[in-house]
Amino acid sequence: MERNNTPPDAPTGPFRDSLKEGSPGPDMIWIPSGSFRMGDISGSGWANEKPVHEVYVERFAAGVYPVTFADYDRFAQATGREKPYDNGWGRENRPVINVSWLDAMAYCKWLSEQTGHLYRLPTEAEWEYAARAGAETDYWWGNEIGANKANCVDSGSPWSNDKTSPVDTFEPNPFGLCDVIGNVWEWTCSKFGNEFSGEEQHYFDENLAKEYRAIRGGSWHDNAHKVRLSSRAGSRPDYRTYGRGFRLVSRKRAPSLKYPGWMP
Repeated sequence: MERNNTPPDAPTGPFRDSLKEGSPGPDMIWIPSGSFRMGDISGSGWANEKPVHEVYVERFAAGVYPVTFADYDRFAQATGREKPYDNGWGRENRPVINVSWLDAMAYCKWLSEQTGHLYRLPTEAEWEYAARAGAETDYWWGNEIGANKANCVDSGSPWSNDKTSPVDTFEPNPFGLCDVIGNVWEWTCSKFGNEFSGEEQHYFDENLAKEYRAIRGGSWHDNAHKVRLSSRAGSRPDYRTYGRGFRLVSRKRAPSLKYPGWMP
């Protein structure tokens, strides 16, 4: 499905940009613009999830799923990079793991060059806005983790506290995004701070590679408290682990392939 250069006022369904050799890129979907309250709305979180503040987010496209091994392996093969280890859990439609922020940035740059559209990591604000999809509860479906709604410790799924799950396993949120909590922590392009200071709304590129980056969403080996929508942590940009992956965002067709090319 081809993308319109002028996005609609609301999502119209998933689309996939084509790579130069003709294969499809990752599934994306338009997220409408809007305002939301960011942070620990329910009062059950940590100090780094404060202050709760209102943020306006312009519309953008987000990955329906975290980037999968199938997507990332195509990049690794095309660029001669070593493919990340899957811990013996399987590849294809499982989220790619053991990738650093620097690896994710390299993938975004390659995908931008391949498609002619600018792709990058989400800001923290974009990530939480898309993950909440209008919710002001701990999870997009309510304040209890429930059963078999996500992959984390004690979540009632076959993979809980054992391994990653296929990305299309659980029901998507109202914006159409899967695995926004649990499965893998997702890298963002925002610098991490011990409280919200405005940097959660901004893009930072590899020129600041020594700064800790914010990660969001929690993973398969985290408890329910850590996978809340407002839960956040920071990590060195060169760190790789089996509980870390990433999700893409994009906004418009690139007039040139200068990267990163645009800021939020």
